[in-house]
Amino acid sequence: MKRTNGTSPLAKAAALGVALLAFASGQQAVATPAGRAQARRMYERLTGTPPSESDLTRLEAMVGSGSIAELEATAADIIDPDHETSKNFYTVTLKNFASPWTNRDQSVFAPLNDYTATVIGLIKDDNADFRQVLFENVLYVGSSGPAYSPTSNAHYEALESNSVDLRTLRREVQSALNGLPPEATAGVITSRAGAEAFFIDGTNRAMFRFTLLNHMCRDLEQVHDTSLPPDRIRQDVTRSPGGDSSVFNNNCVGCHNVMDSMAQAFAYYDFDETVGRLVYTPNQVQPKYLINADNFKPGYVTPNDAWENRMRLPGRNDAGVLGWSSNLPGRGNGAKSMGEELAYSGAFAQCQAEKAYRKICFRSPSTQAEYDAVKSIGSNFQTNGSMRTVFAQVAAQCAGQ
Repeated sequence: MKRTNGTSPLAKAAALGVALLAFASGQQAVATPAGRAQARRMYERLTGTPPSESDLTRLEAMVGSGSIAELEATAADIIDPDHETSKNFYTVTLKNFASPWTNRDQSVFAPLNDYTATVIGLIKDDNADFRQVLFENVLYVGSSGPAYSPTSNAHYEALESNSVDLRTLRREVQSALNGLPPEATAGVITSRAGAEAFFIDGTNRAMFRFTLLNHMCRDLEQVHDTSLPPDRIRQDVTRSPGGDSSVFNNNCVGCHNVMDSMAQAFAYYDFDETVGRLVYTPNQVQPKYLINADNFKPGYVTPNDAWENRMRLPGRNDAGVLGWSSNLPGRGNGAKSMGEELAYSGAFAQCQAEKAYRKICFRSPSTQAEYDAVKSIGSNFQTNGSMRTVFAQVAAQCAGQ
C-alpha cells in the first residue's frame, strides 16, 4: 500500500479512532514526560524560575526512572535550604503562599511581616514541627536592618526592600521580643501582624474565623451546626434578628455556638492601634467581649479566657469529621492551648496538603487518584509535622502534568 507523508491510511484511521474515543469519553491521552521535563517542571513550580542547564542535568539524573520516590527525593533536593536552588522557594514562593493568611482581604500583596516570616522559618527548619505555628513561643526574624519591634513592621519591610535571602531567617523566643508572658504566646496568632489584622477593634471573633479559614481550610459555613448548645453565645448577639427568632435558631446559632465558645480563648488580647502593638491583660477580660449587652441580657457574660471546643460533640464537626486529637482534652485556657487543639486535628493536616497542592500544581485535585494522594500526604504530615516534606510530595504528584 502506498504511504502518504510516511503514514499509512490504516495508521491514520487508527489514530482518528483513538482521538474520537478520547473525545467521546471526555479524556485526552497525555504522554508521560521524560525525566528532564519532570525535573524542569518541579523546579519551575517550586521556585518560580527556570533551572540552569547544570542544575537541570543534575536533577534529571536524580529523577531516574521517574518513580514517585525518586521524584519526591528530587523535589526535596530542590528546596533544601542548603542548596542555592532553593532561594526563590523561600523568598518568593513561600512568601506568596503565606501572605494571604496575614490580612482580612487575603491579599498576596501584603508586605513581609512576622507572621509570614514565622511560617517560612518553620518550613525551612524542617526539624521543627510545623504545627508549632499555632501555639509555640516562637517568631522568626532576619539578621540585618532595624531590630524587631512589637510596635512596627519596619524590620521586615527592610528585609523585603533589600531583597534579603529569607533562608537567613532565624528562630527567636517570641516572648523575649514582644513582652508577652511565655504562656500567653501562640505562634502566629500572637504575632504582631496577626494581632493587627484579627485582634483590632471588633470582638476578637475574627481571629478564630480566619485561623479556621487559613489553617483548617474551613470557613464558618463549613462548621455551621445548629444542633449544638447555645449557652456560650455572648450578649451582643440578638436572638431575634429583625424581630424573627427563627433566623437566629436556624442560622446565627449554628456559627456562634462554635465560634463564641472557642474565641473566648482570646479574651485577654487586643491590638492597640494608637501604639501599634498587641496588648495582653491577664485575668482581665477585654471590654470588647462585653459590648452591646442589651441585645440579649440573658446571654453569656465572658468571665475569663476558658474555651471549650463544642465541635467535639456529636455532629457534623466531631472527631470522625475533623479528626480531633484523643490526646487533648478539648478545653483549656488561652490562645496557646486553643491553637494546639486546632493544630493537632486531622483537618489541619489535610488543609496543609490541600493548600500546598493548589500552590504547586496550580489547581485543586480533580480525580479520585489525586484526592487519594493528597489525603495520603496529609496523613503523613499528621505523623511527622514536616511541611517541607508536604511540598516535596506534592511537587512529585504533579511533575508529569
